[in-house]
Amino acid sequence: MSKVVISTSTFDIDHNPSIQYLLKAGITIVTNPHRRKLTEEEIIALLDKDTVGLLAGIEPLTERVFATANRLKVISRCGTGLDSVDLTAAKQRNIAVSNTPQAPAQAVAELTLGLMLATLRQINQTDRMLRTGAWPRMQGHLLAAQTVGIVGLGYIGRRVVRLCQAFEAAVIAHDPYLLPQAPAGVTLMPLEQLLAEADIISLHLPYSSATHHLIDDAAFKRMKKGAIVINAARGGLVDEMALHDALVSGHLGGAALDVFEQEPYQGPLLQCDNITLTSHIGSLAKESRHRMELEAADNLLHGLVNIGLIDGK
Repeated sequence: MSKVVISTSTFDIDHNPSIQYLLKAGITIVTNPHRRKLTEEEIIALLDKDTVGLLAGIEPLTERVFATANRLKVISRCGTGLDSVDLTAAKQRNIAVSNTPQAPAQAVAELTLGLMLATLRQINQTDRMLRTGAWPRMQGHLLAAQTVGIVGLGYIGRRVVRLCQAFEAAVIAHDPYLLPQAPAGVTLMPLEQLLAEADIISLHLPYSSATHHLIDDAAFKRMKKGAIVINAARGGLVDEMALHDALVSGHLGGAALDVFEQEPYQGPLLQCDNITLTSHIGSLAKESRHRMELEAADNLLHGLVNIGLIDGK
């Protein structure tokens, strides 16, 4: 019997036509029993010799994982990043890999803007103080008065540009992969220059060995005193201990993270009052999540049809 594993923490099977089609075709669907990001051992435990397709989250998909499921031929990533997938090992085993790069873009962009505004106006700190009986009157900053530095001009980064410009903020950008053509009104520059000039630095790059700890102690030292760092992309882009030190020293004015190197996060940033932390919720807007699941399931179904495992619709 052929099996498809859905390893995302949640997934609406009942309202997904492609998944329903697979069920009617006799495919067994197995979901994530932990309802969180899986470890390597946990995804290995879910996959077996009958697994032909994987609708993947952000769990590590390594050569060791692939070796436990020798019938696996299709991986459909429910989301944008593919840094959790060993693409070389997948290619060697003739495993087709796809993702849904546009579906979560607006949701992540809007969360990014929300994190900027919350940090600039100290919304979370005010809320916490109010609940203790205080009546704080902290003065914040206008987004319109800031220079926002966007690092990465893909689907999400370009949306963040448009949102910031709608608030009348100045926008500068760095993208190591972009041809010399930026969105209207955006000045491209080297990363070192962006770090020195931006009031807010927002990261929108994929994670790789080349971008590991892109924002490290040296990068923080290049930033203006009072600068703000936003990361709703990938946890490994930021050296979290260096960020902690920059926040505690007062060199940074604030930060906001939706992603971490180890999730769930249990590190020292939890003790910092001048950072907003969210639990990797970037794509978790109902409308975007629905679109992402539909696209991921469609990609999975098409992949299984292409290898002749099931008949097409």
